[in-house]
Amino acid sequence: MVEVNLWSGLRALADGKDKVEIEATTVGEVLSGLVKAHPGLQDAIDAGVSVAVDGRVIASSLTEPVAPDSEVFLMQRLKGG
Repeated sequence: MVEVNLWSGLRALADGKDKVEIEATTVGEVLSGLVKAHPGLQDAIDAGVSVAVDGRVIASSLTEPVAPDSEVFLMQRLKGG
C-alpha cells in the first residue's frame, strides 16, 4: 500500500481524509486508485494535478515507479505565465 497525502482542498472529496492508502506501483496506478476509492476526486485529477514522489515532482510520467514506502503527495497543479 502507498500512502498518498492530499492537499487541503481535496480532503472534502476523500471523506475528510488528509492521507489515503492505495494499492499502486506507478503514478498512474496511484491516480486511478484514488479515483476508484474516492470517485469525487475524478474532476480534480482530470483538471490537472502534480504528483511528488520522494521529493521529486513527476511532471507527466504515469509509469514512474512508486514503492510502498515512498512519500507521495498529490498537489494542485499551478498554472500561470
